[in-house]
Amino acid sequence: MEFVTLSILTIIFIATLVRSTFGFGESLIAVPLLLFFIPIDVAVPLSVLISIVIAGIVVVQDRKEIHFNSAKWLILFAFLGIPIGLFLLVYGNEKFVKSVLGGFIILYAIYSLFSTNSFKLQSDNKIWLFICGFLSGIFGGAYGINGPPLVIYGNMRRWSPKHFRATLQAYFLPASIIGLIGYWYKGLWTPVVTEYFLLSIPVVIPAIFLGRYLNHQLKGDTFLKYVYIGLALIGILLLL
Repeated sequence: MEFVTLSILTIIFIATLVRSTFGFGESLIAVPLLLFFIPIDVAVPLSVLISIVIAGIVVVQDRKEIHFNSAKWLILFAFLGIPIGLFLLVYGNEKFVKSVLGGFIILYAIYSLFSTNSFKLQSDNKIWLFICGFLSGIFGGAYGINGPPLVIYGNMRRWSPKHFRATLQAYFLPASIIGLIGYWYKGLWTPVVTEYFLLSIPVVIPAIFLGRYLNHQLKGDTFLKYVYIGLALIGILLLL
């Protein structure tokens, strides 16, 4: 049991560090690896609880860096997409949808890495806010993968690393709270989940602050390259 607990805490620390540094990606690291040690009905609610802690602390830390107008519209349009995501979860072909999403993300990441004339938005655009927010809601509702469309919007707006990290957390905080309410309603927030969550706090908190430090050391172009590489890895994971 000591080995299992240590392994779980190590996974959570690494996943939290990635999320705090780049603003996204921890669930795609944490959940698949946690499944080697705990059941999925424990791993997923645990990941959501940790997501709430990360987002809450980052929002308090860096609230001045948040593009609240962008976050507001992304959240609103995401809510519109969630019912479609739930429909896909129940009736859709999971392999087909994940393959299409993975292929699109990989192509976008490759294009962004090597293109010298990537598309930019000088200010918030309602059409692109709708497209990215709506797709985030669909894929979040279906498979819990709501990050990539938000990352694409932040990339088009050329947010700085600080703005990128903070604004995404302003989105993830209410989204994660709503998700947790759903898990509680379905009886998935169990004492075991709470126990692992309390055990993880001593590694989550320092990882959040270390991630903030690393985020502030990154320059715009270097940060975006890491973001594109992260997107490509997410796309590959979806294809696999």
